[in-house]
Amino acid sequence: MLVFASFSYAKEEKKEQTLQEEITEYIYHHVQDSHDFSLFSTKDKKTGEKKYYGFPLPVILVDEGVKFFMSSKLEHGKNVVESSGKYYKLYHGKIYETNSEGYISYDKEGKVTNERPLDLSITKSVFSILLVSILMFYLFRSLARSYNGNNHIAKGVGRFFEPIVIYIRDEIAIPSIGEEKHKRYMSFLLTLFFFIWFLNLLGLSPLGVNATGNIAVTFGLALVTFLITNLTANKTYWKHIFWMPGVPVWLKPLLAPIELLGVFIKPFSLMIRLYANILAGHIVLYSLIGLIFIFKNLVGSSLSLVLVFFISIIEVLVALLQAYIFTLLSALYFGFAVQEDDH
Repeated sequence: MLVFASFSYAKEEKKEQTLQEEITEYIYHHVQDSHDFSLFSTKDKKTGEKKYYGFPLPVILVDEGVKFFMSSKLEHGKNVVESSGKYYKLYHGKIYETNSEGYISYDKEGKVTNERPLDLSITKSVFSILLVSILMFYLFRSLARSYNGNNHIAKGVGRFFEPIVIYIRDEIAIPSIGEEKHKRYMSFLLTLFFFIWFLNLLGLSPLGVNATGNIAVTFGLALVTFLITNLTANKTYWKHIFWMPGVPVWLKPLLAPIELLGVFIKPFSLMIRLYANILAGHIVLYSLIGLIFIFKNLVGSSLSLVLVFFISIIEVLVALLQAYIFTLLSALYFGFAVQEDDH
């Protein structure tokens, strides 16, 4: 039996938020994905309403056809959008099918019962991924051109990235995979490292992007590593999983399920490690920034500001470290997949 508690956004009672609640809401808004790109917001002192500054992103819904409109029409959940005879509303970061009044219904457990269309929108995380991808394409295309046109000597910004590329090849790929087989994985390892690193750095900018703190993004990265590892693995790799050499025959059937489980645990650990570290870092950093406004005195605010500065420096290092760890572990998994019996 469903218990419906329908209401319209316009009829919701406005509750005065405390400063702590407002800071919590801001942190939650930062770490979550959104359908628009808000750079910052201000609060009207008279009405208490928030005004967002940024730019809208395309909303693409699949619901008896493809529905396309800009996120500005949703007005951060204040407006109901009509498209091809159907009505949609943004509610708690998700788009639901509703009626012209924007009613949202719940079951007895407090869960929304409105139908949700398939959402293929260009969200803030997707936009940042596309932005980083274009930036990487431009940077490394320029690096390749400088090699070809300057006697294999990098110039410009390529001089900064060349030592990093060499380090990944000589200190990560070759030791982990081997001299003979590392080249087939180098393009992916380089893409992986710089993609994660640039996204992590973008998350520390005032733009408020948290792509690598989104578990869907880290899942996608881990999934690609999982597929490459297992699709390029040789027979020795599978033999060590299902029929381990040097192990008593009676023990092999007992160990095989454990080894097979490890095939899935490895990419799962990659996904969780990157997601948890980036998300936790953002929450801690913005919580410390919020303390500056809570203390409202010279001592407390100054102490919070010093902590924010040091945590920001640490987060810059974590951004690089997490990209390095993800790339290194991926290279190790590739090395396990192509190792021979004599290793």
